[in-house]
Amino acid sequence: MGTRFNSNLEALQMIILQMSALAEKALEKSTRALLERNDDLAREVLNEDREIDLLELEVDRHCLRLLALGQPMARDLRFIIGALRIAVELERIGDQAVNIARKAMSLNSRPPLPRNSAMEELADTALEMLRTVITSFVNQDTEIATRVCQMDDVADKLNYRILKDSLAYMASQTPAVERSVQTIIVAKALERAADQTTNIAESVIFMVKGVNIKHHCQESDQAMGVGKG
Repeated sequence: MGTRFNSNLEALQMIILQMSALAEKALEKSTRALLERNDDLAREVLNEDREIDLLELEVDRHCLRLLALGQPMARDLRFIIGALRIAVELERIGDQAVNIARKAMSLNSRPPLPRNSAMEELADTALEMLRTVITSFVNQDTEIATRVCQMDDVADKLNYRILKDSLAYMASQTPAVERSVQTIIVAKALERAADQTTNIAESVIFMVKGVNIKHHCQESDQAMGVGKG
């Protein structure tokens, strides 16, 4: 029974990694669709989103089976609960990528706005956070997870900068109002993806340490008593 249970835990981890890879790919393609004005990439994101949804359902099935048959305790139980939470956040990141892809296709059909370096930085930050948190999950490393939490401030500041710049541009360029609003929506989607990545970091810390730091992820690891697990 123990060997079978461990095999099922490993299978659950692999599904989470598959979801992570798809969510990362979706976020990368959607931002490239926007920045490179590439509708083909945007359509790929829309067409591939169903795969992420199906894997979330697979995670649910695996977790319920493990809870019902394995009667897990301690760290194994935390891993299963954490996997459920992570799957939800990865599916939401996929949804944010879909939102960005749709806005990209709309913006690509109109004259381009001036290059926005803050948008490029925000896209890079969100992707770096996602890649880093996947590493923290694979290695079950709370120090890396805490680093992701601290990166969220950067995403918040870039989102605010894009909002401020877009409002200023709208004030001087009335014909660009609709496109500027869509740019603000894209920035918010990227900022939300960063928030959801932060939630995944919280789940990794819960898995390893058994510490629930929901809504406190950006605090220092010393304050939370969290270190490498």
